[in-house]
Amino acid sequence: MSDIITHDAEATHKLGYLLGQRAQAGDVIVCAGALGAGKTTLIQGFAAGLDVDEGQYVRSPTFTLMQIYRGRHPLYHFDFYRLAHADEVWDIGFEDCLETGGVVVMEWGDKFPSVLPASRMEIRFEIISADQRRIAWTSTDDSHHHYHEIDPVTAAR
Repeated sequence: MSDIITHDAEATHKLGYLLGQRAQAGDVIVCAGALGAGKTTLIQGFAAGLDVDEGQYVRSPTFTLMQIYRGRHPLYHFDFYRLAHADEVWDIGFEDCLETGGVVVMEWGDKFPSVLPASRMEIRFEIISADQRRIAWTSTDDSHHHYHEIDPVTAAR
């Protein structure tokens, strides 16, 4: 497990950027934390690190449920917040995206653990104060080891 305390949204974005630079085809990332914890900010940075064009503004797909962004690898950005049942995950094309070789990132992905692939990285956000967040990431297996090469001290600057 790796973790960091960020002191502002810019640091959360930077951590996302560093994670995105390390993204590999087929990676699956689950983001979990309270509303306003920084999930979308981190994913915006992740998209930048994945070389998603700046003209493709990354926003939380709370109402659209899924957005696709073109970068070094396709980025499939899901938001499960508004879904009521695990069956709805399949209706929005989740399984299809897992098979594309792109990178799948989910906000509120922990809401339906039964649909998550066994191999994934999980990022947990904890609100410490109005500006500070503890962000911890762990992998369910060795296939996401490349994300643990980030130096937390460098990422926090």
